[in-house]
Amino acid sequence: MAACFVYIVTNRPRGVLYTGMTSDLPKRIGEHRDGLIAGFTRTYNCKRLAWFEPFDDFTAAYRREYLVKRWRRAWKIRLVEEMNPGWLDLGLDLTA
Repeated sequence: MAACFVYIVTNRPRGVLYTGMTSDLPKRIGEHRDGLIAGFTRTYNCKRLAWFEPFDDFTAAYRREYLVKRWRRAWKIRLVEEMNPGWLDLGLDLTA
């Protein structure tokens, strides 16, 4: 199993995008869904897991998150659509 995940949550397809990193993806997505994380994701209702990437190494995950956060919006949308063209909520499989 992966040690860390970099992920993107959104409020709707092609909507607001938030990039984060966690060591426990199902737990973190549950926190986003329940509005337990104060700040940007709660303000903009980002509850839908649109994309994620697993890493075995924390440092590699941190670097990837750092890069993706600084990408242009169009690049992030392309990244999501390569993995998840229908913008399905991938978190449903994690928390079920």
